[in-house]
Amino acid sequence: MRPPREGEPLLSAELRELLARSADKADAAGEPDPEALAGLRGSGLLGAAVPVEHGGLGGGGGLVNRVVEDIASVNPSVAIIAFQHFAVSARIAEHGSAAQRERWLPRLAGGGLLAASAWSESGAGAAKRTLASGGRRIDGGRWLLSGSKTFTTGAGVADLYLVLVQTSEPVATGDGYGAQGQTFFLVEAANPGLVPDLGLELAGMRGSATGLIALADCVVPDADRLGPEGGAVGIIAGVRESGASLGAVSVGIARAAVDLAVGHARAQGLLGLPAVRLRLAELATRLEAARAVVTVAGARTSAEVGLMTLHSKLHATAAAEDVCLEVARMLGSAGYREGARIGRLLGDARGVGLMGPTNDLCRELVAATWNG
Repeated sequence: MRPPREGEPLLSAELRELLARSADKADAAGEPDPEALAGLRGSGLLGAAVPVEHGGLGGGGGLVNRVVEDIASVNPSVAIIAFQHFAVSARIAEHGSAAQRERWLPRLAGGGLLAASAWSESGAGAAKRTLASGGRRIDGGRWLLSGSKTFTTGAGVADLYLVLVQTSEPVATGDGYGAQGQTFFLVEAANPGLVPDLGLELAGMRGSATGLIALADCVVPDADRLGPEGGAVGIIAGVRESGASLGAVSVGIARAAVDLAVGHARAQGLLGLPAVRLRLAELATRLEAARAVVTVAGARTSAEVGLMTLHSKLHATAAAEDVCLEVARMLGSAGYREGARIGRLLGDARGVGLMGPTNDLCRELVAATWNG
């Protein structure tokens, strides 16, 4: 698949229809729809963050944000799974050894492998400076990983996990994310020491396969360590420099809500009312403003790329929640039913702000830039 041109549709009509259908099924079941994931794998879009020389689309944060927004406009849960896949792909492309890039990237680009991040855990805090999960060297050039991870998106459906564990005494890094002494490992789902559990009942993003990961005597070779031992904090610090933003998920959600409101007004014959048109215009402006901020982040044209990525998430998540709430008011009783799409969109919109880095941590990272 060639890299898409600017403005070119990213999702085929068939894939859009499949993802829209599966969003209803997944929300009711509280688990991902295998048919939707198969469609994502076969779409050719999973190579968005993989260099062309490894079979990908060669895009940076800008293309990732476009793909994620488009998916989120019909199925936010699948968009979150895709975003995590892109994040892992980019980390391997940036920090992997030549052997790791050759081994993993072509299959990540082609959809043969789906990737997920396993960083969070209970008690670690949003900044993940105090991990309980750990890794220690054992004989034969291997590592033994143990502990558990929570809120792993793609748990049980991913083929490859980027796992963050403590491998030496932690050293605080001030206002940053993570701590010195933490290390990343690439762990295959087939590893018997990695056990997923989809036991989390979420209020939103119910088809995102967000659950728990247990590391039960999980043995991995040193060749599957990503980056330097104890140096994960340096990799984490560069993540937002890519411009890939979770705000793109929020833009997709807001886009879906605005489309829903316009469709409702048209079907009810309300577009002739000036008050309705003005409200819809205001919502469309909020959407376009959020998209503009996320676009700037992905283009990496601002003076402070990482800071812009943080701003894009904060602004887009707030805009999406506000838009969804206003659309719910406009729909009235039509939106106040079990299974109403606007209710699902609102729950999904709220979920994005809780995903790492959480909005509160984003605010702390922004404020830290004023410390001199």
